[in-house]
Amino acid sequence: MGQVVLVTGVSRYLGGRFARLLTDHPGIDRVIGVDVVPPPHSIGDAEFVRADIRNPIIAKVIAQAGVDTVAHLNVIATPVSAGGRVSMKEINVIGTMQLLAACQKAPSVQRLVVKSSAAVYGSSPRDPAMFSEDMGPKALPRAGFGKDSVEVEGYVRGFSRRRADVEVSVLRFANIIGPGISTTMTDYFSLPVVPTVLGFDARLQFVHEDDALDALAVATVRPEGAGLVNVAGDGVITVSQAARLAGRVTVPVPMQATGWVGQVVRRSRLADFSPEQMNQLAHGRGLDTTRMREVLGFEPRHTTLEAFQSFVDARRGPRAALVPRLVDATRAAEQWVDRQVSEA
Repeated sequence: MGQVVLVTGVSRYLGGRFARLLTDHPGIDRVIGVDVVPPPHSIGDAEFVRADIRNPIIAKVIAQAGVDTVAHLNVIATPVSAGGRVSMKEINVIGTMQLLAACQKAPSVQRLVVKSSAAVYGSSPRDPAMFSEDMGPKALPRAGFGKDSVEVEGYVRGFSRRRADVEVSVLRFANIIGPGISTTMTDYFSLPVVPTVLGFDARLQFVHEDDALDALAVATVRPEGAGLVNVAGDGVITVSQAARLAGRVTVPVPMQATGWVGQVVRRSRLADFSPEQMNQLAHGRGLDTTRMREVLGFEPRHTTLEAFQSFVDARRGPRAALVPRLVDATRAAEQWVDRQVSEA
């Protein structure tokens, strides 16, 4: 008998592609995709079950199907796509709690794979150049997706203690990018004018969407759990290099005004900025991927630069009509900072 895999978040881009990928794997007999809404894209031969992981009914789905492997991809990074920050936290944290409670009660579950994020490391000027899995941040993320990811991993550690018989893999991905996926980073580098943090030029790491899916697949079918694993493409690029590759004009904004500019951009529905993203764009973040190769046994096909270039090649040119709005916003931010300094 082959594996019976349950994939959460199947109606999202990455979850749908992952479910479709698993249906072609020779060692997997059945793939069940769950989400609150039907997937807008093809999930191949995977079965779709309409279920909310925040509801205890997910336990019935796991028990009735005899699921032996759970791939949890429904940890959301963008509040807008989740219906707001409150809804996003409920899906990420409460949903994970309910899912793990269901897995704990199901004797059939043998493997758990969780899509996590390098956002758990935060981003500050005191952090190391490269994070390995046994390192912690100097300052934990205090809000947003990073905080959610820290809480999710905490619940996974608790589950692992209670169900020591389950093989657990938690993959901490660098920012995923590519020709098809839409994230906060792809939105940012799709802006006609890219606001950068004055005086900073952070180093960024990316992982191609295809490599992210392949890494998840490797973790799903391997008999042993890999534990915590950083996943990223080789090399780094700076914010300024990425903007030039994307053909975008950059406008430096004082650090004190980045929150104000982020609000303007969010209200304009151009991108979904958050304070944690602005910290990353100022201070950067690097991942040591030794465990990815030596423990998970995975080798990405794309470097950071190649992954970003694939995104650039698939994107259209700048939306010229929006340029004046962003320029006005950044100028207003600079004037606001000047007023604060003069009044101090």
